[in-house]
Amino acid sequence: MTATATDPWIRQLNDAGGASARVVAFPHAGGSASFYFPLGRTLGPAVEVLGVQYPGRQERRTEEMIDNVPGLVDQIAGRMTAWLDRPLVLFGHSMGAVLAFEVARRLEQEAGTGLSALMVSGRRAPSIVRDDEDMHLRDDRELLAEVRSLGGTDGGFLQDDELVRMILPAIRTDYKAIETYRMLPGPRLRCPIRVLTGDADPKVHVDDVPAWSDETSGETSVHVYEGGHFYLAPHLAEISDLISAEVAAALAE
Repeated sequence: MTATATDPWIRQLNDAGGASARVVAFPHAGGSASFYFPLGRTLGPAVEVLGVQYPGRQERRTEEMIDNVPGLVDQIAGRMTAWLDRPLVLFGHSMGAVLAFEVARRLEQEAGTGLSALMVSGRRAPSIVRDDEDMHLRDDRELLAEVRSLGGTDGGFLQDDELVRMILPAIRTDYKAIETYRMLPGPRLRCPIRVLTGDADPKVHVDDVPAWSDETSGETSVHVYEGGHFYLAPHLAEISDLISAEVAAALAE
């Protein structure tokens, strides 16, 4: 995984220098850009895949973390303006879905730039608020139990005390950011929204997904896959095909 120029926030995930379109992928809470390496490999050289690397993890582990969504969006949205020379799809999973959504809003409102598509995965519509989410305030044992239950991190990895101590601050910070997030009023997006979810996701009720259509004047489609919160891995080929279809439609315009 290499940095794009000298920007620590954006990581190149595949070798696609001649690609005609790009995808920027936003990780889940506690996740890193490398989570999307498989997506970069599957899409291949036709689509450039960039991953957002939040501070406080991997090579950025010594940097100060940001514990709120607006602060993260401020940092990320300004960097996206350098990547608007080709059709652009934003893809985000879980917390990443909210960040991708807010960055899309910022690009359309402030940069006047529309996206080819916004793809949001594993997250309820931003208009649906739950006031009972306080995992970031729980003790380490409860927080780790939550992470293990979702299945996004290798269980053996979470048994290593030293590694756990390294990643817990990032997990807790990200949970605080997403659990305290509240969408502010603003114009609807113009780009299409593609909503992806697992049919057995304990964090997202299927009934909470269609409300994503309220956030755009464009088309919205919902794609339900078999699996839990991290349904993505066994359905990677299908997800890649969905992204490729969005890219093809954008290039045909």
